[in-house]
Amino acid sequence: MTVMEQRGGYRPTPPPAWQPRTDPAPLLPDAEPYRVLGTPAAAKADPELLRRLYAHVVRGRRYNAQATALTKQGRLAVYPSTTGQEASEVAAALALQERDWLFPSYRDTLAAVVRGVDPVQALTLLRGDRHTGYDPYEHRVAPLCTPLATQLPHAVGLAHAARLKGDDVVALAMVGDGGTSEGDFHEALNFAAVWQAPVVFLVQNNGFAISVPLAKQTAAPSLAHKAVGYGMPGRLVDGNDAAAVHEVLGEAVDRARQGGGPTLIEAITYRIDAHTNADDATRYRAADEVETWRAHDPVVLLERELTERGLLDEDGIRAVRDDAEAMAADLRERMNQDPVLDPMDLFAHVYAEPTPQLREQRDLLRAELAAEHDDREGTHR
Repeated sequence: MTVMEQRGGYRPTPPPAWQPRTDPAPLLPDAEPYRVLGTPAAAKADPELLRRLYAHVVRGRRYNAQATALTKQGRLAVYPSTTGQEASEVAAALALQERDWLFPSYRDTLAAVVRGVDPVQALTLLRGDRHTGYDPYEHRVAPLCTPLATQLPHAVGLAHAARLKGDDVVALAMVGDGGTSEGDFHEALNFAAVWQAPVVFLVQNNGFAISVPLAKQTAAPSLAHKAVGYGMPGRLVDGNDAAAVHEVLGEAVDRARQGGGPTLIEAITYRIDAHTNADDATRYRAADEVETWRAHDPVVLLERELTERGLLDEDGIRAVRDDAEAMAADLRERMNQDPVLDPMDLFAHVYAEPTPQLREQRDLLRAELAAEHDDREGTHR
């Protein structure tokens, strides 16, 4: 007879269904977004970090402008701009250590570039050339995800696997406010909290899911409040304040690394440009609304803080802008070169071991290309 079979033996009893698993109070976000720039907290910010954030944000603004121009020149098929959101993009990349992983959405090419991905490679998918465009393992940046929110479960899986293996790795997953309406978002948060996976979720709330305003997506007090339903902390931060986003993300990454589990962070920002070059934003928002947000520009906020504290002068501003122009010129020159494409690459990265059907398709295409080549050669004889 086992202990469990004995009369009066131990019977584990779960708590009543109505009883909270955790105290919700510490998980709730603050009523107002956290800010650093322009507040007394800015005096404690590291001057070198502020200069670094400023340089990357200025480069990011120029990167966005150049990539948008490339769409008009036919060099990019599509570009989802992050003009106005550069602070969150930059902070996300800089908050991670080299061994950590970044999981971007299709709008987060700037974060990938700040992480170290070559700008041309970061734009390759949007150019329509081939697959990811870069080696995810080189910089620990997962492939850009065009389906909404599918990168979030991927981030949770990697983070959970890393912890099981004993690897000191944190995953940071980026998503827009529209992505929070997808099932993948909720499934990822639930798994992450139950497993206490070392993952941080950054929601860039830029006001619109294409043309749908946030108020038509959710009635929650904030997107950060959704964290409580899954048993993780929610943080609300001014997404245009690079110092604030970097601080909040840094704390969440440290917490995850130390075994504290996941955090959901909502960065309040604004999409200055249209959803993509294929979108007409004037059909669903007024110009004065956009101009109001231009007054809260992330470049201006950092530049004002640095100049008022004597940490940046005209020469420093000019040097940063010149560096951004040099980056844009290099990007423009290399993107204006027609890539050399091999049609057989269509079959090179689909399966580790090609299936019989894939091999058959590959052989058919190879035969067709050879026949076309022979026809051209015959015509020129």
